[in-house]
Amino acid sequence: MSADYEPVCSEEKNLDVDFVTRAKNNESIPMKDLCSDKVLGLYFSDGKRRVDYVLTYHIQKSGSTRRQSSKFGDNSFIRRLRRSLSKRSSRAPLQPKEDPEVAAQEHQTDYHEDDKRFKRDEFEENLQKTGLELEKDEGSTIPGVGFLKIHAPWNVLCREAEFMKLKMPTKKVYEVKQGSSVVEKIRMFIHKVTAPLHPKVDTSRAQCQKPLSHPFSREKQHLFDLSDKNKFFDSKTRSSIVYEVLKRTKCIKPKYPLGLTSLLANGVYTSAYPLHDGDIEGVSAEPNDRKLLYEQWASYSVFYKYQPIGLIRKYFGEKIGLYFAWLGVYTQMLIPAAIIGVIVFLYGCATVDDNIPSMEICDPRNNITMCPLCDQACSYWKLVTACGTAQASHLFDNAATVFFSVFMALWAVLFMEHWKRRQMRLNYVWDLTGFGEEEEGEHKDHNRAEYEFRVMQKKVKLEHSDLMDEKVKLTCTDRLPAYMTTVVMMGFMIIVTFVIVFGVILYRISIRAALHMSSHPVVRYNIRATVKTTAAIINLIIIIILDEIYGAIARWLTRLEVPKTDKSFEERLIFKTFILKFVNAFTPIVYLAFFRGRLVGRPGNYLYVVGSYRMEECAHAGCLMELCIQLCITMLGKQLIQNNLFEIGLPKLKKMLRKRKSEMVSIQEPVLHKPLKRYEKDQLLGPFVGLNPEYMEMIIQFGMVTLFVASFPLAPLFALLNNIIEIRLDAKKFVTELRRPIAAKAKDIGIWYNLLRGLSKVAVIVNAFVIAFTSDFIPRLVYQYMYSPDGTLHGFVNHTLSYFNVTDFDPGTEPLQPMHLGYKVSVCRYKDYRDPPWSSTKYELSKEFWAILAARLAFVIVFQNVVMLMSDFVDWLIPDIPKDISLQIHKEKILMVELFMKEEQGKRFAARDNQDNCTVPLSANQRPPQPRSRPVSQANCS
Repeated sequence: MSADYEPVCSEEKNLDVDFVTRAKNNESIPMKDLCSDKVLGLYFSDGKRRVDYVLTYHIQKSGSTRRQSSKFGDNSFIRRLRRSLSKRSSRAPLQPKEDPEVAAQEHQTDYHEDDKRFKRDEFEENLQKTGLELEKDEGSTIPGVGFLKIHAPWNVLCREAEFMKLKMPTKKVYEVKQGSSVVEKIRMFIHKVTAPLHPKVDTSRAQCQKPLSHPFSREKQHLFDLSDKNKFFDSKTRSSIVYEVLKRTKCIKPKYPLGLTSLLANGVYTSAYPLHDGDIEGVSAEPNDRKLLYEQWASYSVFYKYQPIGLIRKYFGEKIGLYFAWLGVYTQMLIPAAIIGVIVFLYGCATVDDNIPSMEICDPRNNITMCPLCDQACSYWKLVTACGTAQASHLFDNAATVFFSVFMALWAVLFMEHWKRRQMRLNYVWDLTGFGEEEEGEHKDHNRAEYEFRVMQKKVKLEHSDLMDEKVKLTCTDRLPAYMTTVVMMGFMIIVTFVIVFGVILYRISIRAALHMSSHPVVRYNIRATVKTTAAIINLIIIIILDEIYGAIARWLTRLEVPKTDKSFEERLIFKTFILKFVNAFTPIVYLAFFRGRLVGRPGNYLYVVGSYRMEECAHAGCLMELCIQLCITMLGKQLIQNNLFEIGLPKLKKMLRKRKSEMVSIQEPVLHKPLKRYEKDQLLGPFVGLNPEYMEMIIQFGMVTLFVASFPLAPLFALLNNIIEIRLDAKKFVTELRRPIAAKAKDIGIWYNLLRGLSKVAVIVNAFVIAFTSDFIPRLVYQYMYSPDGTLHGFVNHTLSYFNVTDFDPGTEPLQPMHLGYKVSVCRYKDYRDPPWSSTKYELSKEFWAILAARLAFVIVFQNVVMLMSDFVDWLIPDIPKDISLQIHKEKILMVELFMKEEQGKRFAARDNQDNCTVPLSANQRPPQPRSRPVSQANCS
């Protein structure tokens, strides 16, 4: 098969060969071209045909050594080295015979390598039959790795572009008129004002002009500008076309047909990727889109500028372009939310000294003695010691919190509507308005390799049982074991999450009791804050660890189900990963918001778990402060550790290890240092694993921002600061750390939009319950308007505290040091609405409890319905498609119809002229013309 491939030029094989020898063989290349991209990997050895795709494969070490020795055969140094090694080996003592088991293993390895080589030969032969041109490089700088370079000639590009129905720009250019509505005028004004914030990316065509696009057709090539065929299909389009050919090509000689995915999974090929456009640094780096992206997008110095979305789409494709466009819109919309959140927080800071409940708690004259927080080890304590917690809780639990919750619910709706309009605008600019079911069907035709393998296994079974049908496919019955495994494993993982959260609860209970028993005053100081912070950090570490485990489990379960297409596989994987990671991230937060302090009991009748562990209580100011601490640590920790360290640190570490491994192998083999070619540099980069981790990270953050924003108004600010850095980190990763991904078309962000919409709906309900049940907003309102003698909050703290007679403690639960405060306590207070011990119904829930519960439920119903109604009204008020875009789409359709009408009219005139020119008297020796199925050309009539 090697004779069928184009030879690799000597400059790419061995740059250190003696130039005199090469000159004699007419193989020399000018020195100025040795460092150019055409020699260093972007083109074939002829310097004309561009490398559109690269497949790599493993080369046996022995074979590599033989190749290297043949390359250096004319070198006298290598000959002397060989001679010295042979003399040294001749003087060596006789070695024992080789172990038969080791010899058998080596023979088996050789057999597997030969089998892989035969499969590669067949696959590459089939690729050549499709018209692709191939060139091998097995003498690269990276030992043990062979490169198969693939080039698609013009006829293949045209054929596949027509088959894929790729929309390409025609010669017809029309003027894009700006909308005259107030909204469009405001948008254009903002665009002019923010002109300095736009990236310095040159556009070949003015923004007011747009070419008509039409699916490419070889019969209508005259409609397209083919003056420069090398630039008509850009590198992104060329690589996607080659990838489609690779997916269709199969190896049919093995028992089961093998496609590219199967060949990669079986190790026949080790990697497959398109090339980056060129280098991004260095004096010799020629201008290219990758370098422009690095300077105008992946640099931290341009963090305040807009993203070059058009250039991102041009280089990486529509799917990645839509992700970064969505991320930019989300970050942009976080700015007003962050500003309002900071204002709400500052309002809490400004009014903390005027807050009557906090003033009553901090007033030592009240002299309120509280019941112990744990059995035996804890003693009675003064309410005044909770002064700091009460004042801190007011920063997040005030009247402005309710307004902010309503604002964030409407903000989520506005964000979704703004994105839909932005998405439609991008669809129009990127010619995706016609990308519908027909085009998507072209991409759904390719079944996954695992699915085809299972179908082939089923066919074999049916052939043996004589139950062969016309069309064999996997049914729900075939997938039933996998579905059952998925349900059981998902349920088990969710239970594991609950158990771990319960373990952290036990940690808080036990560590609080241990700290109370300590005799050191430093340890006993501020026990509550110590327990809260350490428990939140433990939760963060567990969340980060389980996130990685759950991601791997979700992928394994999805593979068990054997989805038919890549789209089905991706959607199932997203659904499982989202459920597991959502439960993992929000279970501790939901516990703090809705369960902690609710299932406690009362003094003398506490609720115990796992023996003697008494359920923990909230602070007097409520659990909102602990919820805020948990949210703050989780958000900051996930953003700093999981997002930034894992996304940047680990890829850099893997790249360094790959490079180090390559250098170590190079030292062991006689390969002199050579400049790396483009495909060798890309081989050292990390593989692209998809956008799911990026989206999942932002979806979880969106949940943090919207679901519990009533307890943490600074969440939008933290998310905004993270996303400003996140955009540049992702940009740097895509441009410098990862191989170039295959450009994939997409008209929307897919299932992620449905998840966002669902979260925004759930956020309204969650925030309603947080305000009603977690904060003291409703009890304050009920007291102020039903029980306060003067219509103020004076006396509110005393109203929320019930009485308990210390003689009613269960035996063995009373404090070991009852005289800790210096006097004997007969009655202590605890936060609840219960009847006093001197009542006929002592310790029963009081009528105030039921009044407040009714008010809380009424608030949830009213808040939910009012906010939902406002959200639906905003959704109805804002159209999904901007008016100017709908007009331009309609205009584009009319212009396309006019263009084809003119073309057909021209054809009819040409046919009529041809017939007139062909109607001439026939001579005696001429036969009458035969009828033709198409108009006769002028050349045939002459």
